[in-house]
Amino acid sequence: MTKDMTHGSPIHLILKFTIPLIFGNLFQQFYSMVDTIIVGRFLGKEALAAVGSTGSLNFLIIGFCLGLCSGFAIPVSQQFGAKNFDSLRRFVGNIIWLTAGASVFFTVVTVLLCRPMLEWMNTPSDIIDQAYLYIVIIFAGIPAIFLYNIQAALLRALGDSRTPVIFLVIASFLNIGFDLLLVLVIPLGVAGASVATVLAQLLSGIACFIFIVKKFPMLHISRHDLKFSREHAAGLCSVGIPMGLQSSITAVGSILLQTSVNSLGSTIVASVTAASRLYMFFACAFDAMGIAMSTYGGQNIGARKIDRLSPGLRAGMIIGSAYSIIALIIVFFFGKPLVTLFVDSSEVEIIENAYQFMLICASFFIPLAGVNIFRLLIQGMGYSKMAIFAGVCEMFARGLTGLFLVPAFGFIAACFASPIAWVMADLFLVPAYFYIMRNLKKWGTM
Repeated sequence: MTKDMTHGSPIHLILKFTIPLIFGNLFQQFYSMVDTIIVGRFLGKEALAAVGSTGSLNFLIIGFCLGLCSGFAIPVSQQFGAKNFDSLRRFVGNIIWLTAGASVFFTVVTVLLCRPMLEWMNTPSDIIDQAYLYIVIIFAGIPAIFLYNIQAALLRALGDSRTPVIFLVIASFLNIGFDLLLVLVIPLGVAGASVATVLAQLLSGIACFIFIVKKFPMLHISRHDLKFSREHAAGLCSVGIPMGLQSSITAVGSILLQTSVNSLGSTIVASVTAASRLYMFFACAFDAMGIAMSTYGGQNIGARKIDRLSPGLRAGMIIGSAYSIIALIIVFFFGKPLVTLFVDSSEVEIIENAYQFMLICASFFIPLAGVNIFRLLIQGMGYSKMAIFAGVCEMFARGLTGLFLVPAFGFIAACFASPIAWVMADLFLVPAYFYIMRNLKKWGTM
């Protein structure tokens, strides 16, 4: 069930690895969309705006956690490529300690600071109570998020992109069932939607753990492997923390942008929420491509096959560009009907705003593909610290748009914030990749 990506056609390997991830991410976004649809349709536009107003804060914290998990898996993929399985298990043993400590720390801090952060973001007074109720439950469930995502990251590091999809599908259907139960049958309001998400993650994580115990002896660790090692922990943190920070740095810009959007009123917030949910559904394919490139880069660096990196990059960009064009066509012709999944057809202003937001973003999907493919390949190669600067570029682009352009030009400026951020990140990432490759060849490290 493992997959060695150090041999064979790069485009075939990357596409075969990416397709299950796309389906998995689609299911993950599907149950996120179900949350939004149920909230928007049955609880009203204020509840929809409340959930949406927490998006950038959610991205800040949960994004760091997911980045940390993905980063921790990179040394594992490198050891797998090098066929050094003893070291691989030592890394896994130390991952357990680090993720346990991180989950406790982030849960306590975020639950305590949740309300002040929402107030600082100028969350409208008519939705802040519902926003707090929704996001504080999500933050309380951070251990469940770590439980699933670290195991999924380890499986992907070994080349298995299919098994995590199975558990995401299970989580998707569980989340839908819990949504219907806790929002419609037991009327818990927006709290029901967040409880449903946490429960689905928890049960999926438990199921994934049972599967690994039964089917993946390579990940079975001994007491020796569980012994805390400063060397292995430092190696994990040197990759994991920069990847987590990269996500969070990007989210800082999103928070500044969200703060400006919140000042435009709950109707605009609801418009951006509906558009963002739709955008995330399309963009999850780019996340899958990035994960594939990270595993591809990690395994080939571990196997000392530097000559396979650039062909892999070209293959990733071919796949990403083709998907971007298809996605733009779908948004252009079917964007408005898709927005009505989240709001009633009578909400004409919200539908028009959301369609405009989506169409502008979709027009820049090829630069977005470049951000994920270049950045995650660089991170998989072990240069996570350099990839942080791409996050800084995105942060400045979104932050400056939120601070200066949205107050001056309104909603249209918010529509262009992410595309500007993607282009800025690419302007750093593309030269950075070629700089790394020149040095690897010059120094003869591989």
